[in-house]
Amino acid sequence: MILGIDEVGRGAWAGPLVVGAVVLGGQQIDGLTDSKKLTPKRRSVLAREIKEKATAIGLGWVSAETIDKIGLSEALKMATRLAVKDIDTPYDEIIIDGTIKLLDDPRVTTMKQADLLVPSVSAASIIAKVARDYYMSEVANKDYPQYGFKKHVGYGTAIHSETLAKNGPSLLHRLSFTPVKKTLGMEFKSTKKSDKITSTAGRIAEDAAATHLEGLGFRIIDKNWRTKLCEVDVVAQKDSIVHLIEVKYRKIASHGDGLNAITPKKLKQMKFAARVWQHWHSHNGDIQLDAISMSGTPPVVDDFLENLR
Repeated sequence: MILGIDEVGRGAWAGPLVVGAVVLGGQQIDGLTDSKKLTPKRRSVLAREIKEKATAIGLGWVSAETIDKIGLSEALKMATRLAVKDIDTPYDEIIIDGTIKLLDDPRVTTMKQADLLVPSVSAASIIAKVARDYYMSEVANKDYPQYGFKKHVGYGTAIHSETLAKNGPSLLHRLSFTPVKKTLGMEFKSTKKSDKITSTAGRIAEDAAATHLEGLGFRIIDKNWRTKLCEVDVVAQKDSIVHLIEVKYRKIASHGDGLNAITPKKLKQMKFAARVWQHWHSHNGDIQLDAISMSGTPPVVDDFLENLR
């Protein structure tokens, strides 16, 4: 009873890392091999047969955001643990494709090209590849059609590089990966607007929001933090949590609540900005997204909405 393990998506620029785990339990399936050596059609046929015949199957998914936060090595271990959690049958040996011991288990053997040599590892490779490719070509491509995920499923290609440079990164892109950083020009440093620039109503509101937060016990880390990719109005810390705060200002309150501007699209932009800030500052602690609505002259706080999701 061998538990075979293999990963898919390690070198992709975008999308999740997926680890497959399969116990075939003596079942014979013709044509098992490294998933990369099979056509998409043949992989799909084999994946159906594996699901029908295998004794147990597990999949472990780790998002691009988590990869950026904990690093690829830890993400591989996490995805492997998640995949193995799905296995509900006993096994005597664990064979992992490659040379890295991703599990702390005395039964583990690592093996180069195990996906070519060991049927259960081949099956794990196929299951993980089919699952990830489906997600990237259908789900991700629907949410972000401008990147052509259906063609390259997140891997580095000339088309992917062109669309990434043109559109900027999506929430699925791995900002910690060197090719992504180079394509986006992320070697630049974050900069503040020059103090010589005349203060606008928005900047005055941000300053007033920061003063209000200080009165609530927050420590202001930065105001108007911006890069070529995104910006954050106010960055503040309270206890151990860093708060990234969007300030919405309306001169006349009757013109509408500023928080109405926090649309699902805006919330996605805020979440992306949080990833950039977190990656830029190598911050591994908790981050919370908040919004402050202000109105009047001078600006006063109307509402403070915490922990946006």
